[in-house]
Amino acid sequence: MPMNRLLLLNGPNINLLGKREKEVYGKFTLHDIEIEVADLAQKHGHELDCFQSNHEGELIDRLHQANGKYTGIVFNPAAYTHTSIALRDAIMAIDTPVIEVHISNVHKREAFRYQSMLASACYGQVVGFGLKSYRLAALAFLESK
Repeated sequence: MPMNRLLLLNGPNINLLGKREKEVYGKFTLHDIEIEVADLAQKHGHELDCFQSNHEGELIDRLHQANGKYTGIVFNPAAYTHTSIALRDAIMAIDTPVIEVHISNVHKREAFRYQSMLASACYGQVVGFGLKSYRLAALAFLESK
């Protein structure tokens, strides 16, 4: 298994962070997240690759391509969390561990957000800590040695 790369994967509408529902998602942007996690990874001797898509199939393709190339995948599937069996199957099909991440505490929001189709296929889940959710997930991989 490669030991010095992480993949930061983000799903639909994450590209609009900083502009949408600031009371839920905060004022930081996707770029802010990427910089924060890249700096953290670098401090631990890792490189970070980043990818965001609003299209389910592109996220699935990226998961397939990531297999065996990363120490781990930090993945915010956004709304696909609650609907995508296809993403679940993609996570199950690869050997690279995935941590599901959410900025908001999905368990304090609308009832339809309580169920994750992906959580049981993932190595772990971090929710509700804003930008720090990404840091915590990355640290789980970076400090696991």
